[in-house]
Amino acid sequence: MFEGCGTALVTPFRANGSLDEATLRKLVRRQVEAGINFLVPCGTTGESPTLTRAEHLRVVEITLEEAHGVVPILAGAGGYNTAEVIRLVRELSAMGVDGILSVTPYYNKPTQEGLYQHYKAIAAAASLPIVVYSVQGRTGVNVEPATLKRLAAIDNIVGVKEASGNISQIASVIHEVPESFSVFSGDDVITIPLIALGGRGVISVASNEIPAEMTELARECLINDFAGARELQRKYLPLMIVNFVESNPIPVKAAMAAMGLLEPVWRLPMVAPQPQNQAKIEAVLAEAGLLSDRSARVAG
Repeated sequence: MFEGCGTALVTPFRANGSLDEATLRKLVRRQVEAGINFLVPCGTTGESPTLTRAEHLRVVEITLEEAHGVVPILAGAGGYNTAEVIRLVRELSAMGVDGILSVTPYYNKPTQEGLYQHYKAIAAAASLPIVVYSVQGRTGVNVEPATLKRLAAIDNIVGVKEASGNISQIASVIHEVPESFSVFSGDDVITIPLIALGGRGVISVASNEIPAEMTELARECLINDFAGARELQRKYLPLMIVNFVESNPIPVKAAMAAMGLLEPVWRLPMVAPQPQNQAKIEAVLAEAGLLSDRSARVAG
């Protein structure tokens, strides 16, 4: 169900900070029309910690409505309060999502046993497929390969979004887990080596901007056309890099605003990029030819 490229969707807001439902619908339709393989609403790229529970559910509801069952929906539901995550997972399950992406508990730095018990409890709460999200640079805790091996033995824990950036660890994870367990890149820039090692795809930030191109990059990797994938990587690597010139999702939303796709609005503590970084973002977009159809996008 989950293979190839999935977009970690941004959440668009209006100038007054409220959820921009109309723009969200356009963004989801744009993804589906571009051939994206699956969608990930309300992940951390979607500023989920700043969403109210009602907004979180509404974003997922709109994504489901606009996707029309054409692409699977892997909804975000994570945090350091296990009981609260379980309640959210049950609500999302009732809405009909296809799976859950659950970021590790952050700040309190649970042990590996604590991580195992956390995800075991979530998996027991609903029959949905669960994808673990391991991103130590953000959360302060790493899901070690041995822990993922244990989690993979739980029937509905089906994969991991591996965002350690550590190729050696990624290789160890793929070695430890069964072949049926899906390993996704959490970093656009290392999609090619991760799939070459046996991974199943990428949960992408850049596909917010270039959904068709990132989907094609993942597809070419999966059919062993690494030469074709490298051509796309060469063209779009500057975009993948500039998306993290400041904390995600600051740059990607700035880029999408420059492309005419949404309003440049973040919720605190996220703020607009520094002027020098805004200039870098726009220069990369111009070099990639992503600003030329801005007027057409705005009109649409």
